[in-house]
Parts: sequence; structure tokens; C-alpha cells
Amino acid sequence: MTNKVPSGLLPEGLSDRLPPVAEASARLTRDVLDTVIAHGYGRVAPPLAEFEETLTRRLQSAGAEDLLRVVDPISQRTLALRPDMTAQVGRIAATRLAAAPRPLRLCYGGPVMRLRADQLHPERERMQLGAELIGSDSVAAAVEIVNMAIEALQHAGVTGITIDFTLPDLVDALAAGPMPVAAGECDQLRDRLDAKDAGAVAALGAGAAAYLPLIAVTGPFHDAMTKLEAIDAGPAQGAIASRIAGLRAIAKPIGWDITLTLDPTERHGFEYQSWFGFSIFAEGFIGEIGRGGSYAILRDDGSAEPAMGFSLYPDPLIDAGFGRADQRRLFLPLGHDAERAKALRGQGWVTVAALSGTDDGRVLGCGHWLKDGAPVGY
Repeated sequence: MTNKVPSGLLPEGLSDRLPPVAEASARLTRDVLDTVIAHGYGRVAPPLAEFEETLTRRLQSAGAEDLLRVVDPISQRTLALRPDMTAQVGRIAATRLAAAPRPLRLCYGGPVMRLRADQLHPERERMQLGAELIGSDSVAAAVEIVNMAIEALQHAGVTGITIDFTLPDLVDALAAGPMPVAAGECDQLRDRLDAKDAGAVAALGAGAAAYLPLIAVTGPFHDAMTKLEAIDAGPAQGAIASRIAGLRAIAKPIGWDITLTLDPTERHGFEYQSWFGFSIFAEGFIGEIGRGGSYAILRDDGSAEPAMGFSLYPDPLIDAGFGRADQRRLFLPLGHDAERAKALRGQGWVTVAALSGTDDGRVLGCGHWLKDGAPVGY
């Protein structure tokens, strides 16, 4: 005999959003997506679940181990709840919109579900908002994506923004050129540089030891770029000059109020990015609130299409009060003028109508009541 689940209990990692937090979530989502749409991005709304094999074929930022699966009673095939919406946007671009003119600009917003949570993000269901520019991974595309992500967050009221840049394929580019390493060591080298473990890097041998100066190339953007340029002029022999020029071009139009940092060997979460990636942080919040960069979309014919995009995970912002707006709540007594109430709603008032003579506007959260056709404070 199984124990009865209490009616108010939810599975671990899932939670209800109540007023006014639910309204704040919708408002912040609208603020972000309205900003993106104003830049020419069309919104898509993929389904919450897809056939498992379809979804796993395109997953990049999340792996198959993150999938929560169910069996579809109609098709008898395994379905998976999406852990990430970027893969679904890639599917839409590669199939339904394969013939659409490029660059193709798409945006999205909705919940994603992961099988397991972690200590930093204990929630299994999260809101994901973002935009993808498909058909280009150029510097110009990166400039648009990064600045649009900043603008969207600022429109939502977020301040103290930090953009941390990375070069996900840096080790590959150097290992294939002027700084070769022993066969099979690239993966280990990338991981150890990402961990900033100088001893572990040196233990790989003389070839890997040449990469040790990269560990010091982290921190405030301009200082770190100067160090990276010195490496490019020395042992790298100009192999990463184009990437350095690209980063300079991306950073140039960003406002002075945005903090820029660089960690060129950062790989965690950027395993599938190509030449450029970035993380977004905000003052007062632990961990990143978004990330983006360049990547490739898999076409059905096996070819790859370049793309650039960003995703935001705004739940910490919502929990902190972003998206909330003060409501002017007006109590409407029995027998009120309905047309006058309609006009006041048009002026921004939130009206709460009495359903009985015992209803109390103050108990119902109203600061005003309608008297002789005009709002009057309690």
C-alpha cells in the first residue's frame, strides 16, 4: 500500500509561482522579448515535448542524460521534455524554415525541464528566454547578439551587468598550428586549462607547458587582452589574431556601464560553441543568468549551418523582484458605474468588484475605492 501524496506537495525541484511573482515573470518575459522583437526577431513557440531521438540529435547545451522521458500512448514512442529550447529552434530553422532567407532571426521564451538539479540551481524547471541568429557566426552577428542581450536585460531593469568572454576553440586552433601537443592530449589540456590547474597542465609534458601563460589571461577585459595579444605575438605566432580582433570589435560598442572580463580558456558550458562565447552575470546574483555565442546547426543532410545566439535564465531575477510593478487597486462597491470602471481600467487602475455587501476592499488588497465616480483612498 502506497502512502497518499499530500495534495499540496510538488515533486522535488518544481514549484508554484503565486501572485505577484507570476505576473512579474510574465512581465519580465514580455520586456525581454519585446526588446528582441524590436530588432527584427520573430517569435517561435516549440512544443514542451518532442520525440526523444529528434531532440537528442540536436541537443548541444544539454545532454541526453538531462532528459525527462515519458512514453506517448498514441505513437508508443518515447517522448522527452525539453531541457533546452535552443535545440528546438535549431530544428525549426533546419526543417520548417529551411528555405527562409538568411540570416534568419528567431526568438523564444518558455519553461524547460531537467531530469536532475544541482546545488547551484536546485530547480528542475526553469524559464528560458533567448534569440538565435541563424546563417552567420560573424563578428557583426556577435556584436548584434551581445548588445541585444544587454539591452534586453536593461529594459527589464537589470543593472550591474558583467559580460565574460571566452574563446571555446582556442586550444584547438593553437594545437593545430604553432603550439602542437601530443596526440590525444587536447581534451585533457582543455579541461586542465579550464580548471586553471597549472601543475596538471605542466604534467602533460613540454608541449602542454607552452600553454601555461594562458592561465594568467583572465580578469578585466583590457588587461587580459593585452596578455593574450602578447602570447599571439610570441609562441602563438599570430594564429589567433583574427579572434583577438573579433573580441575587440565586439567589446567596442558596449557601454561604459557594463563590466567586461575575459577568460579565454573557459570551457564549462561552452563545449559546443565554436570561436566565441560569453556568460552574463548581474550584481547581487550568484552564478550566471545567461550565456551565448557561436555554434552550428545540424541540417538533415548532415551539413552544418553557422549560428549565433544567447539564452537568459531569469528565474533568480524574478525571485529578486524584477518584473514587479506597483498596482493601483480600486475596489468597486455594489451598484458601481460599469462604464466609469471600464474607463478607469483604461487609465491603469486594477479594479476589484464586490460580489456581496460583506466584501471589504482593504482585505482584498485595494488601496482605493470608487466613490461618486472617483477613486478615493482608504
